[in-house]
Amino acid sequence: MEKIKAIFFDRDNTLIFDKGYMYKLEDLNFFPKTFEVLKELKSRGYKFFIFSNQSGIGRGYFKEEDMHRFHGEMEKHFNAEGIEFVEYLFCPHPPVDNCDCRKPSPKILIEAIEKYNIDPNLSYMVGDRQSDIDAGEGAGLTSILVKDHKIEEIVSKIK
Repeated sequence: MEKIKAIFFDRDNTLIFDKGYMYKLEDLNFFPKTFEVLKELKSRGYKFFIFSNQSGIGRGYFKEEDMHRFHGEMEKHFNAEGIEFVEYLFCPHPPVDNCDCRKPSPKILIEAIEKYNIDPNLSYMVGDRQSDIDAGEGAGLTSILVKDHKIEEIVSKIK
């Protein structure tokens, strides 16, 4: 079986504007270039994943089903643009739990790499925080930092 190439995206402040503990559908607001960037990367043969820490669940700010509903709304927008995400990966724990699935731990990325037969040498982690970069590098991925909501800057960094 041939290995696939993939891009793992952090969600908040990477693909969408972060208003803090995002789960309300009315708070969903994509960066201006999100769809354009994803279409370009899709044309290069990448499979997409979201990997997000969602400590609001563990803190009791919202329920896991609220997050899934939010992701479902995101998916509607992506699908309308011809973009598909293979899986929405997440850690629901707050930092005080010291779990092994929360970024910067690479555990969830490593599990996805194995599950989907992903070639880490051809794949990327894209995020807006050092914990995203550390998780990606820990899983053997090339990591790219998005600054100031400028997701379009990653296009030239991905082959």
